[in-house]
Amino acid sequence: MVEGVRLVEEALHSPWRTECFVYTPQVIQSRRGAGLLEAAMSKGVEVFQVPDSIMAELADTETPQGVLAVLWQPDYTLADVLPPGQPPLVVVVDGVQDPGNLGTIIRSADAAGAGGVVLLKGTVDLYNPKTLRSTMGSLFHLPVVTAEDVTGALAYLASVGVTLVVGNPAGGEPISHVDLKVPVGFVVGNEGAGPRASVYEYKHRKVTIPMPAGRIPQCGHGHVHHALRSCPAEDIKFSKLPCFAKCHMV
Repeated sequence: MVEGVRLVEEALHSPWRTECFVYTPQVIQSRRGAGLLEAAMSKGVEVFQVPDSIMAELADTETPQGVLAVLWQPDYTLADVLPPGQPPLVVVVDGVQDPGNLGTIIRSADAAGAGGVVLLKGTVDLYNPKTLRSTMGSLFHLPVVTAEDVTGALAYLASVGVTLVVGNPAGGEPISHVDLKVPVGFVVGNEGAGPRASVYEYKHRKVTIPMPAGRIPQCGHGHVHHALRSCPAEDIKFSKLPCFAKCHMV
């Protein structure tokens, strides 16, 4: 389930299948809100108008914007994150626990033109409401795959020529010295522990972002966010409504 004008708007204009669209009378008084209703109806989506009291029960946020949508989760595979015809840029997330951090990583990957994001087992739930909000709609722009088989996922990436790029606080190669025009997978490790040891069993390069004297070298989320920005790819809990009862909600 996604809620809020921005996320619902992105969802309705994406390839994701929308099961139902729920709105309050007030939200469609605005041009943008009316546009959402029109878009949902044009796609053949079931639409339901509800009072504010019901919307408050359905929504996850404390102050709902008066619109939400229930979507079917797409069934992406690892092959989907490797676009044909160009060297792949993939982000591999290993054990990140904060949903806001995960959303920011997906948003950064989208902005950089990455082919997709791979979430290794142990990473926070992609469909955590805070994660969804933090993606700001980027989740609908690129494939995100959850890989329960960590060894299989890493082996697959290696088999198609992807080199893992792992942030290191100090001692790694300067990021500016690394050729990012070849197939690469930026690894984002757990906030406290970093990436698991098995990551280093595959072809990889340790990189560091040089910092001014006296500053702590960057690694982890800041490292990858900076690198992705500077190196783009080309170089529910209720069942009051029918759709809530019959579909697997996001």
